[in-house]
Amino acid sequence: MPTYRELLVQRETLEQQIAEARQAEVASAIAQAKQLIAEYGLTAADCGFRGAAMLAGKTRTTVATKYRGPNGESWSGRGKAPNWLTSLEGQGRHRDEFLVSR
Repeated sequence: MPTYRELLVQRETLEQQIAEARQAEVASAIAQAKQLIAEYGLTAADCGFRGAAMLAGKTRTTVATKYRGPNGESWSGRGKAPNWLTSLEGQGRHRDEFLVSR
């Protein structure tokens, strides 16, 4: 029966062989995929990948205005508060004063 140290050496050798085999197979798979993509003129969307190409077709919707300032400024309530609102709050006004009734 092999010793603990011998088994560790065997494991290290196997792990190195596994890594080398994986690297060779991945390189082969990538080359095959590139060849098929070029041959059939496939796009990322054709292959079902979600990414920039998929998001480009999405339409953005605007968020309804939640706050309106005295000079017609508007803010959806998302993200950092705009300067017009923070300056009014600095003057002692409350954010709720600028809520848009729905």
